[in-house]
Amino acid sequence: MNRIRSTLRHTLLAYKGEFAAVGVFSLVTNVLMLVPALFMMHITDSVLVNRNEMTLLFLTLTAVLMFCMVSVAEWSRSRVLARISTRLDSELAGPLFDSAFRARLAQTEPEPARALADLTMVRQFMTGHAVFAFFDLPWTLLYLGVLFALHPVLGSGCLVLAVLQALLTLWSQRRERAPLALVVQAETDQRVFTDNKLQNVEVVEAMGMFPQLCYRWLQRHSAWLKARAAAARLAHFNEALNGYGRHLLHTGAVALAAWLVTRGELSAGGMLAVYMLILRALTPVESMLAGWRGLSAAKLAMGRVAALLAHHSAPSTAKSLGPARGRLVLQGVNAHAPGPARSRILHELTLTFEPGTVTTVLGPSGAGKSTLARVMLGIWPQVSGALSLDDRLLASWSREDLGPALGYLPQDVELMDGTFAENIARFGPVDPTQVIAAAKAASLHEVILRFPKGYDTQVGERGGLLAGGLRQRVGLARALYGSPVLVVLDEPNANLDDVGEAALLQALQWLRHRGATVVMVTHEKRLLSVTDRLVVLDQGRVHFAGSMDELLRSAGDHQNSGPPPLLEDHEDQNRSDETRAQAQDA
Repeated sequence: MNRIRSTLRHTLLAYKGEFAAVGVFSLVTNVLMLVPALFMMHITDSVLVNRNEMTLLFLTLTAVLMFCMVSVAEWSRSRVLARISTRLDSELAGPLFDSAFRARLAQTEPEPARALADLTMVRQFMTGHAVFAFFDLPWTLLYLGVLFALHPVLGSGCLVLAVLQALLTLWSQRRERAPLALVVQAETDQRVFTDNKLQNVEVVEAMGMFPQLCYRWLQRHSAWLKARAAAARLAHFNEALNGYGRHLLHTGAVALAAWLVTRGELSAGGMLAVYMLILRALTPVESMLAGWRGLSAAKLAMGRVAALLAHHSAPSTAKSLGPARGRLVLQGVNAHAPGPARSRILHELTLTFEPGTVTTVLGPSGAGKSTLARVMLGIWPQVSGALSLDDRLLASWSREDLGPALGYLPQDVELMDGTFAENIARFGPVDPTQVIAAAKAASLHEVILRFPKGYDTQVGERGGLLAGGLRQRVGLARALYGSPVLVVLDEPNANLDDVGEAALLQALQWLRHRGATVVMVTHEKRLLSVTDRLVVLDQGRVHFAGSMDELLRSAGDHQNSGPPPLLEDHEDQNRSDETRAQAQDA
């Protein structure tokens, strides 16, 4: 818990000077706000009795000057808080985006991007009235002190009533905490469900799945409405109860002052001053009460921001010891599916991948092939064992240094909103020479030039403006950009026609010629023509690792004729490994 709080606390403590300035402005504001009470008391007890116009003029000019100073002080503290909130946002936005990205990669948060909205909520709250009330609240003691000065009985009575009001407020706040948390959770569940299903609208519409999904969404929406209604009922009841308490306090204070007037222990002007003082003393409490729901929401948002920053901080920025060569070694590597059960996908894998070789990973669906591909790139969240690149643990490499040395083509290729050139260049500085070289290696250069704007053609969000095969080849060119030393291809021919498959074979030859370490997950036997080594997985374990000749000899020892069963076409088994594992885990 201390670690969760430390990041955000450290950031807030950096503004202690600005917060001190806000405190000084609040001091000026609250001291000068004694002027209305004193003004009314002197007007009633002195001016109206003596009919002294000069005293009236002097008191009025003094009050106008004091109110001007109050306005300047309030404006100044508003500006300081606005500056703090803006700087807080600018300083935390980058680390928070990085943490949200890593939380998404680790699959530990249902909606990590929500933290960015949480930061906006915190920033907006810091410029609201509830924060001003927080700085004004200590000065309630000043007004109570003035009430004691007017009469001890008056101060004691108002203090008791104020304590009762504060206890009532705290009790109301505690009751609202749990319902508000349920509302946030129900809202998150509904939003996550909606976002996930809207990504598959074509499948939903084509197969008539909408009524069932709509029913499930309505269930979540109904749960959110019930939670929200319960929280609203409680909030409205608490608001009415606290309003009654405020009115009771005001009435009791004025009644007590009037009683003292009847006894000759307080003047009529003093009674008016009491009303104004008790009104001013309770203003911060009332403001905090009015903004309590915002305060609770901002507190929860701040907790989520702090937790995300603490649990998903940026990795080590240690620099690499020279350029990578591409020799990858796995020793006793295990991989687990994300989730509470953490079912194991890969079991004690020990493999070596040498530069200048093409290794093909085979195996039935659910064997762990796609998981192995992600483990080798260091992007699978739950891994144990030793994974090293060039005799150095992969986790010790800086991702900024390692990323350009890696190439990855996933099963589901998703491009980003931008041009051909930007996507191939991985949205870094576009080097035209390297972009064209990668496009030519993927036999994509001539295809891109047929577009009116060539490499400056927009591909659309997620590459939606391109056909599946073209999107796959752009993803391949992106994987080849910058001549990476380790390239992992997961079902690289999934959407390719004969021309695209020929381009893929050419790219594999190009990579081998450049000395890259290539690992390819595929079910297509035609791609085995460029394979130097085979790795066969079965239920997350290495069933075989060696050359094609070794596999054929091994198969010949068990059967006299026919191809080995492990090389049969598995085109009907192209679902990802981790999908099955996560389904079992759920």
